[in-house]
Amino acid sequence: MFPLLQPTYNFPLVYAALCIASLASYTTLDLASRISDLGNSSQRRWWLAGGAISMGLGIWCMHFVGMLSFSLPIPLGYHVGITAVSLIIAVLVSYFALDLMTRGGLSAARLGISGTLMGVGIASMHYTGMAAMQMDPGIRYKPLIFALSILIAIVAATAALWIASTLRSNKIRRVFMWRVGAALIMGCAIVSMHYTGMTAAEFPLGSVCMAASGISTNWLAVTIAGSTFSILTITLVLSVLDARLQVKTTAYVQSLKSVNEKLQHQAMHDALTGLPNRVLLFERIQLAIDSAERTQKQFALYFIDLDGFKAINDSLGHAAGDGVLKELASRLKNVVRKEDIVARLGGDEFVVMVGNIPDAGMASHIAEKLFECFKTSLIPDQASLPISPSIGIALYPDDGTTVDELINHADAAMYEVKAGGRNNYRFFEASMNVAMKRTIEIQRSLSAAIEKNEFFVQYQPKFDCADDSLLGAEALLRWKHSTLGLISPAEFIPIAERSGQIIALGKWVIDEVCRQMRAWHEGGMKPLKVAINLSQIQLRSPGVVEDILHITAAHGISPSMLMFEITETVAMQDAEATMAAIRQLQDAGFELAIDDFGTGYSSLSYLQQFGVQQMKVDRSFINNLTTDEKGQSIVAAIIRLAHSLNMEVVAEGVETEAQLALLKELKCDQTQGYLLGRPMDISELKALMVDIVEM
Repeated sequence: MFPLLQPTYNFPLVYAALCIASLASYTTLDLASRISDLGNSSQRRWWLAGGAISMGLGIWCMHFVGMLSFSLPIPLGYHVGITAVSLIIAVLVSYFALDLMTRGGLSAARLGISGTLMGVGIASMHYTGMAAMQMDPGIRYKPLIFALSILIAIVAATAALWIASTLRSNKIRRVFMWRVGAALIMGCAIVSMHYTGMTAAEFPLGSVCMAASGISTNWLAVTIAGSTFSILTITLVLSVLDARLQVKTTAYVQSLKSVNEKLQHQAMHDALTGLPNRVLLFERIQLAIDSAERTQKQFALYFIDLDGFKAINDSLGHAAGDGVLKELASRLKNVVRKEDIVARLGGDEFVVMVGNIPDAGMASHIAEKLFECFKTSLIPDQASLPISPSIGIALYPDDGTTVDELINHADAAMYEVKAGGRNNYRFFEASMNVAMKRTIEIQRSLSAAIEKNEFFVQYQPKFDCADDSLLGAEALLRWKHSTLGLISPAEFIPIAERSGQIIALGKWVIDEVCRQMRAWHEGGMKPLKVAINLSQIQLRSPGVVEDILHITAAHGISPSMLMFEITETVAMQDAEATMAAIRQLQDAGFELAIDDFGTGYSSLSYLQQFGVQQMKVDRSFINNLTTDEKGQSIVAAIIRLAHSLNMEVVAEGVETEAQLALLKELKCDQTQGYLLGRPMDISELKALMVDIVEM
């Protein structure tokens, strides 16, 4: 045995080395969890690099603090270059370890190989660090203890990899406590390897440290320990903060996803009934078409419109109407299969799509089942207000191969049911297609017709019944389509009302009339009061009075020069709403008239409350005025009624001298008809106005 230098140990530094090893181990476990959550994102590489530096520096620092706790009775130091190499080894080994920990589950074979390589790497870092002392003569190692230190390094590395792989999930309960315990075990294993290696070292008596003038131990003690603690702490804090940020980000993403799902549901479903709306229905029909093309099967589309629903709204209120729609939606869903579609298009229109229909007989059977939804009253204790369906049926592919074709054809069949008496169902027939195509063409052309200047206004004069003097005129909208020619208002007005385009059309008429009235005024002509028809949709639209006042003000026309006509049927559909609209118009200075009087059902109390200026007797009564005594009595009664309510009476459709003479006897106020003046262009009306003035 050669005499040896006897080492001593500074136990506070031994404990410091253990603390550094445990902190480095905990930081490693936390980083492994953090990096695992990143998957294969670009951030993974940066976290791996930063984590490897932090972990490697921690292991390396533990080694040198452990070395500083070791002293010999000679001056000691460390070679800068070799010390740097040991640090690089520690960082590379750490990168390798972190990469392995965060790449999914470790098999037993892979764990063993990886642990061996990592243990050898740690041992290499340790013995490279000891070589930095540059002892002369060189350090001798006890073979068995030397081998034991390497074995401890391999076992410690393997255990570290297994523990890190197990604890990298944040889903483990009390994961913090598990990591603290695992970090202490890993720290003890690393320190044990270090001091086992130190125990294996032998320093012969007379050895000299050739690097004693290199790095001073005092500098190492302060700098390495302080900087490493700082780096490990900062790394751990950054990891925790980033993890919390990730949690908050994940929560935000989940919240945003939930909100998006709700918004998407709202965009695709009817708010009242919860049924699919038009957007989702059209998507489902397209999917059904795609599927039917592959499977060579057919499906049926049922277009349902409710008859009598408006009476519910008018008599019981909109809340009752909403209750009807929700109850019907529930019943319709219950009579079809789960894979079939029940949707609400809006208002009182529903569409049912039923797949795998073998023939028309099955489609009829399903239609009968849909009718069963209406057998009992949709409103409790309101059997006196029945609701019935008009159902149009279109079959794929016989009645259409696109979404629009199927919807339009089912809609056309439904309108045929309404025309034939309602409360029934009909299959689409080719003969319906001609009328439907024309309807579709008219609807599509309406929006562009104003820009193309296809609309124009004609005027039918109104005369004083007593002396035939010109008192005013009624503005009549006309449409000359570029390809369809002249289209009757009786055809395009209902289409415009159903599509909602009547609002823009009505504004155009008022603007055109006011423009012409300003031209008359600027031409020095006598002002002429003009009557304009208002549809139900215009009358009920919010802001209608403000819109009209804006137009009249723009052209400098006094509201007193305009009269608005509403039909008796429209006036009585919702008398309370009509009364409110009439009062707004009258307060603004406009006059109003009840058109087509006698064709509907009016309450005398409402007529009195309306307070309109004129009542226009429908032409059907004037036609029979001279040939039917009952007709004459009806007209006489209407005139007396109007006068008792302080209204003027206008007789429409006067075509003969006999009719005019009798109306004069009955004290009618004004007349309108082909006898005295047909609907005419603005130039003809202007000429008529000039002629009357000259007379």
